[in-house]
Amino acid sequence: MAKFMWIFVLFDLPTKTKKEKRSYIEFRRFLLKDGFIMMQFSVYSRICKGDDSVDTHKKRVKAHLPSKGHVRMLSITDLQYSKMETLVGIKKEEEKLEKKQLLLF
Repeated sequence: MAKFMWIFVLFDLPTKTKKEKRSYIEFRRFLLKDGFIMMQFSVYSRICKGDDSVDTHKKRVKAHLPSKGHVRMLSITDLQYSKMETLVGIKKEEEKLEKKQLLLF
């Protein structure tokens, strides 16, 4: 039985020129079309069934690499993925009140 694996693609691509922006957009669209989901800005993940599927999708990412920037890939097991913690900051009640007061003025 094949084990489920996750692939992460993390990237930092330049977007100063029109050509760089186009390259960024094309790479992002490729990832989405290939079944990746955005976890955070410039961090995409995809589940795969077994090592063969992981290798297939890694080859696809390599075939669509932009000419500039940095792209990293990481694969982990589904068990490792399930241990991920998602941390979200919570604003203090005082901060919320201060913002409301600023809006009134």
